[in-house]
Amino acid sequence: MSRRIAIVEDEAAIRENYADVLRKQGYEVQTYANRRDAMTAFDLRLPNLAIIDIGLENEIDGGFTLCQSLRSMSDTLPIIFLTARDNDFDTVSGLRMGADDYLTKDISLPHLTARIAALFRRLDSIDKPPAPENLLQRGKLSLDIGRLTIQWDEHSVPLTVTEFWMVHALAKYPGHVKSRQVLMQESKIFVDGSTITSHIKRIRKKFMLVDTDFDCIETVYGMGYRWNMEPVTSQ
Repeated sequence: MSRRIAIVEDEAAIRENYADVLRKQGYEVQTYANRRDAMTAFDLRLPNLAIIDIGLENEIDGGFTLCQSLRSMSDTLPIIFLTARDNDFDTVSGLRMGADDYLTKDISLPHLTARIAALFRRLDSIDKPPAPENLLQRGKLSLDIGRLTIQWDEHSVPLTVTEFWMVHALAKYPGHVKSRQVLMQESKIFVDGSTITSHIKRIRKKFMLVDTDFDCIETVYGMGYRWNMEPVTSQ
């Protein structure tokens, strides 16, 4: 059975371009120009994944409201913000409202389809046992690359797909400094440096919710970030 993807985007050309690409990938795609039409459809039947712009017709933050509504209807429905707005505030707002990822419209279509496939893969594997070959262990950190999940000291850390790949990039080679540019490339996102900083702050906070002493991500000023196995003083 094909997966159903909903695209909520008020610019018709962009909406249909994404829809055309995803249909060629074998997905069933429904498109909506505004929050009202989308919610009417979602009240009848939820999609398997939603791609949402923030500004929707006359609602400057309509996508945020829609995301909150969707998340209240389903805890596990994958939600991606795909927007021209790449400032730090909007990114943080979108992720706080429960989105699984926040991508800007300059992302390449192959990267977008890869991100969608990754979210579906994570959804499919939630109830499956982890495969040993997909596990990366670094002290208390355990990454499951197949399921795109992370545990710290056997406690689950709820990261977005982007955050998962950023932690993976850092923890794969502990002690190696990763520049913001490298983190963007390895996480397959293209944003400004301040947004990378925002992601790192959110990742730290999420780890600290399960371990208040977490202190493995070090800021190397002027260079980037690195994962340290031993505790360090982070800024």
